[in-house]
Amino acid sequence: MTSSHTLAREEPEHLTQAARRQVQVDPLAALRAPGDPPWDVYLTGTVFLDIIFTGLDSAPVRGTESWARGMGSSPGGVANMAAALARLGLRTALAAAFGDDHYGEYCWDALERGEGIDLSASRTVPGWHSPVTVSMAYEGERTMVSHGHEPPPEAVFGPDGGPARPPRARAAVASLTPGRGAPWIAEAARAGTRIFADVGWDETGAWDLAGLPDLEHCEAFLPNAEEARRYTGADCPRAAAHALTECVPVAVVTLGEEGAYAVDRRTGEAAEVPAIAVEALDPTGAGDVFVAGFVTGSLAGWPLADRLAFAGLTAALSVQEFGGSLSAPGWSEIGAWWRKVQSLPGQDPMALERYAFLEDLVPKRLDRPWPLRRAVPTIGFGRSA
Repeated sequence: MTSSHTLAREEPEHLTQAARRQVQVDPLAALRAPGDPPWDVYLTGTVFLDIIFTGLDSAPVRGTESWARGMGSSPGGVANMAAALARLGLRTALAAAFGDDHYGEYCWDALERGEGIDLSASRTVPGWHSPVTVSMAYEGERTMVSHGHEPPPEAVFGPDGGPARPPRARAAVASLTPGRGAPWIAEAARAGTRIFADVGWDETGAWDLAGLPDLEHCEAFLPNAEEARRYTGADCPRAAAHALTECVPVAVVTLGEEGAYAVDRRTGEAAEVPAIAVEALDPTGAGDVFVAGFVTGSLAGWPLADRLAFAGLTAALSVQEFGGSLSAPGWSEIGAWWRKVQSLPGQDPMALERYAFLEDLVPKRLDRPWPLRRAVPTIGFGRSA
């Protein structure tokens, strides 16, 4: 398979030295032209400080003290998606409120200086403390406890001093809220931005697609299997994916350990890709990384099956590291994985062929072997390598 995607020759001016070390491939290089939107992807949402405990043998028991073998800290919430997109080489803009506490300062610095994410539409809110999530990973799952307060409505402003407006971008990722719309989604879609959406659990129990008014503005909808079944009433998630294409052009249903299934009504394509078996350290943010991988492949114009395979691969690599945002893989990790699996004896030729599209994308020279280990993300060690 021959790809038109090339190594990046020129990086956006806003990228810092740290981000340049991470962004090694520009998957949209062959598509870029004068007059393009300044951003590949726009996001807005809540940034949390995530504190992650791993290596727990079991769920915490009331009245006892549990010791974890590992701990990390990183920006979470919408930051998971933003960092994942930036590490895949997409020029990413984020509009969010940040607390003026040390947690907020750490999250801002990690995203802007560490990842090269544009925060010009974001604001620091005086007197507002950062939302915090404690995540405990055990037995392949996680339990989370969160605390925070809604920022004031005027917390995020656009360049004209009014409510934030989405900048010109190729795409935007939205998290739909059952029973409530977000005006910026329709505004962005009218401006030509391609909208990719996931959805949270419907606490009302209605599970009515009519309760997702912004779905009509979306190009792709990416629920998990249970969400897809509940919204469509279908007996299986694959049938649910086909049913969802009555509302949105592309439906992607994640199937957990089975992988993912997708349908594109515009081309008639349907694709299913199995999950990659890995030993999971922390599943925090894996769903966000999956969406980021799918968005990347979509903007690059890859076939549906390649987009699914890439999304599943990036999610699988992410669960082998601490945290949500800081566990998102970059092209060095993707390339190291690809070179490693090719060198292993007894590989299924068909499985290797599924990921052959990576050959023309990953860096040709890799300085770090697989598996890769990163410094543990911790607030107190800002100068860690």
